[in-house]
Amino acid sequence: MSEKENSWSVQLDWLNILNLLSLKNMDLISEYKKDKAIRRTTKLYGTETLLEFEPSELDELVANELRDLMKKELSLKAKEEEKMEKEFRSKMIPFKRGGIIKIDPRDFKDMDPNGNPEEIMKYFYKKLLKDDDDDGDDDNNKVNEDNTGYYI
Repeated sequence: MSEKENSWSVQLDWLNILNLLSLKNMDLISEYKKDKAIRRTTKLYGTETLLEFEPSELDELVANELRDLMKKELSLKAKEEEKMEKEFRSKMIPFKRGGIIKIDPRDFKDMDPNGNPEEIMKYFYKKLLKDDDDDGDDDNNKVNEDNTGYYI
């Protein structure tokens, strides 16, 4: 890309472009596709015309080009979000209907009952949706404790 073509692209606000594409991470857009979107926009409108646009208009133009280039990735992302939404709803139905929720007491051994209410809600959210970031090595602890049962 020549320096003249690149002069208008300096005005781009990539965070705004990510927002327009409903993406959360810049790594989801490959460098190749960024360059291709800039080249396509330059070819379509011309460098002099693009230099006259407002930065927000430039962001929208590049976001539209990226949307065209990333149709497959964006549709996969939308399907994944829809799947997560359905899974979330199916796991939260028992709360609304007053059903029984199976709780394993071992999951809550690290919870601080006197802690911040927001932290407790986040903890329950993680446990109920099975989004554990642990490696699952609770049984391989080097702490000498009785893991055979629970005592009341």
